[in-house]
Amino acid sequence: MNFSQRFLGIFTNPRPTFDDLTNRPRWIEALILLLVAYMVFSYLTTPYALQDQAQMMKNNLQLKERMGEERFNQTLANLEKPPSSTIILRSLILSPITLLIGLLLSSLILLIMGRFSSTEGNFKQVWTHYLYANFIDKILGNGVRLFLILSKKSIMQTTTSLAAFFPQLEVTSTGFIILSQFDFFQLWMFGVLGYGIASAFKIEFKKALYISYGFWALKSIIYIIIGLIGRQFLS
Repeated sequence: MNFSQRFLGIFTNPRPTFDDLTNRPRWIEALILLLVAYMVFSYLTTPYALQDQAQMMKNNLQLKERMGEERFNQTLANLEKPPSSTIILRSLILSPITLLIGLLLSSLILLIMGRFSSTEGNFKQVWTHYLYANFIDKILGNGVRLFLILSKKSIMQTTTSLAAFFPQLEVTSTGFIILSQFDFFQLWMFGVLGYGIASAFKIEFKKALYISYGFWALKSIIYIIIGLIGRQFLS
């Protein structure tokens, strides 16, 4: 298979695609595509993210007291009219670095989890499968999210998760934080990843799904905890 066939195969025919990647783990093209796509997504959405952050700060008197009026006003001004250097730093440097670290760490955890079921497979195979599975979330999913963000001109309340069915929920509420983890593209991605895990570790697909969605559950719990802790700094 060439790269375009593997790309389409993740969406249309994942089992033979992952089998091909297990035999020949080619990950460089996938990583480049993910990083470039994520940088474009971040560059286009960062201004809206900063504006949303500024809006949340405006009426936060407790935060103003903690920061001091001068520092608070300066921070607010930078968020409302961010310099181009801030957007470039966040979208073209920090975002891809954060994504790369997340991909590496996730692949390592999946390898460790897979080791409880099989002695087959190696990091390169798991890493390759995880990169390709992320096409669903980071390419297609972010494409849909970008359309929604540009339409609403805001990131707030823009989600492709179960939280979309509850627009009355505040983004800092416990309900929104929990429901936002049930993202449709993430759930699709980890389902498809099951084929990759089964192929790499030479295990049954059902057992591979337990590993894949087990990792999703672990990741979701961590994000929920971070979200609950993080909102304390916004109140």
